[in-house]
Amino acid sequence: MGRRMRNRRAWRMRTRPSNASAGGGTGFVGRALTQLLRSRGHEVTHVSRQGGKDRISWEKLSHSGLPLCDAVVNLAGENVLNPFRRWSDAFCREVISSRVETTRTLAKAIADAEQPPRAWVLVTGVGYYRPSPTVEYTEDSPGGDFDFFSRLVSSWEAAALIPGSPARGVVVRSGVVLGRGGGAVSQMLWPFRLGLGGPLGSGLQPFPWIHIRDLAGIVCHALESECLQGVLNGVSPSSHATSNGTFAQELAAALGRPALLPVPAWAVQAVFGAERAVMLLEGQRVVPKHTLESGYHFIFPDLSGALKDIVA
Repeated sequence: MGRRMRNRRAWRMRTRPSNASAGGGTGFVGRALTQLLRSRGHEVTHVSRQGGKDRISWEKLSHSGLPLCDAVVNLAGENVLNPFRRWSDAFCREVISSRVETTRTLAKAIADAEQPPRAWVLVTGVGYYRPSPTVEYTEDSPGGDFDFFSRLVSSWEAAALIPGSPARGVVVRSGVVLGRGGGAVSQMLWPFRLGLGGPLGSGLQPFPWIHIRDLAGIVCHALESECLQGVLNGVSPSSHATSNGTFAQELAAALGRPALLPVPAWAVQAVFGAERAVMLLEGQRVVPKHTLESGYHFIFPDLSGALKDIVA
């Protein structure tokens, strides 16, 4: 899909309604995106395990091909930080397959379509960039080759490539998604409501975050901006200055509770395993440079406003 956007000043917004097919459209982010797209007059068909009304199964997609549509989005992916799943070879394969294989399936369907869609948007993660307490990353920064998760993102994005396709490709590298009814906040709310919350480990590690309405908004923006392609960082403009400790303090303040009980690193490693604990105990300072240049206006640029909206 290329890492640079072309024609950055030549944005033209599509105003007529379109049809979009969305892998992972019934998940946490998928539901928010579906609601937004439909509110803007777009039709949405979900690609999921089971078929049904406004749905097509992955199996049927593989055998029958892509339904006629203007755009395709893939949001599919097993929750890496599911605390009820032990990090094992089987779970690791599931994490990879749910991302890479679903993306490959959609890319093949696009390549084989008699009338391919005009837009192909993939949501991956900022795990592409190497954790650092000081380095700031833009969409042009290198990465993708230093640990399991960075290589996963590289494979994930490589699976989306369709040489010679007329469909313009956009990759949105998302930070930690904050929203009601799911994501990171849902797992933290009760400890914080009880006054038992606090930073993870030292609390000094960067915390790249985005409100779910902005992540859905960026994907919608990518679908509707006919000249937009390349990589967009899906993080808040202020997230590069947010640490895990700052997040804990702001969440506690939004709830009117203290944040006095840090969770030691060994406890995080005991629950999630050493591989996944890195995602929580380290972080990246990520800047949405191209996202802002593309003309997207964030609904929640600041953490305090985002958290107040979520816990209200």
